[in-house]
Amino acid sequence: MEPVLKIDSLKKYYGKGDSQTKAIDGITFEVFPGEFLGIMGASGSGKSTLLNCIAAVIKPTSGSIEMDGKEIGKLSGKKLAEYRGKDMGYLFQNFELIDNLTGKENILLPVSLHGGVEKEGSERFEKLTEYLEIKDILNKFPSQMSGGEKQRIAAARALILNPGLILCDEPTGALDSKNAKALMTKLSGLNGEQGATILMVTHDSNAASFCSRIMFIQDGKIFHELREEDGEDRKAFYDRILKVLAQLGGGSSNVL
Repeated sequence: MEPVLKIDSLKKYYGKGDSQTKAIDGITFEVFPGEFLGIMGASGSGKSTLLNCIAAVIKPTSGSIEMDGKEIGKLSGKKLAEYRGKDMGYLFQNFELIDNLTGKENILLPVSLHGGVEKEGSERFEKLTEYLEIKDILNKFPSQMSGGEKQRIAAARALILNPGLILCDEPTGALDSKNAKALMTKLSGLNGEQGATILMVTHDSNAASFCSRIMFIQDGKIFHELREEDGEDRKAFYDRILKVLAQLGGGSSNVL
């Protein structure tokens, strides 16, 4: 099986000499179709920089990023815009919804911007809104929604074009524990039932316990990796996550 995403010897340095910061210092890994990969690490460990490099928001110092065999660093113009808009879906901590658009309009925005097929978009829209249980808020504006509702609208927007990879940046960070669990349950279902490939940056061990694999980053390098074992329940996986986080100096007190 060929990887969806391939990262090879990726580095991102800021500054020079004694003041140089090695935000990412030679990271290599692959993400395969249908994986739910979590990336964890303390603040400043490099996990957000890594996500921004994959999203082509910032340019790495060296190394390569390949998405479906295409080297991202060589893309420009229309092809780079297509990569950002169609190949990737994004789910942000603070939702990033457009205030003067309804829930439905926010979800369908990528279809308008990137030329999605209307019929396919409509069919996918119906399936996503039903699965995410947001049909009753589609005509509401973001100011009329709860945090959990906003994030489920944002999730539908990220998924509407059926991208090859979903990037999630602290998706539960602005949610209470109830809504965080509801969101992660839905994302896990999309991964398991529909084969969505997800890469999620999080500091939340509860959210990470929904992943099938977790990479822990420290000082810009991969510190450790965990995989969910066959037949392992989420509580047992969560406990193993906490043990690694204890070595990194972080953790969480209870499981969802």
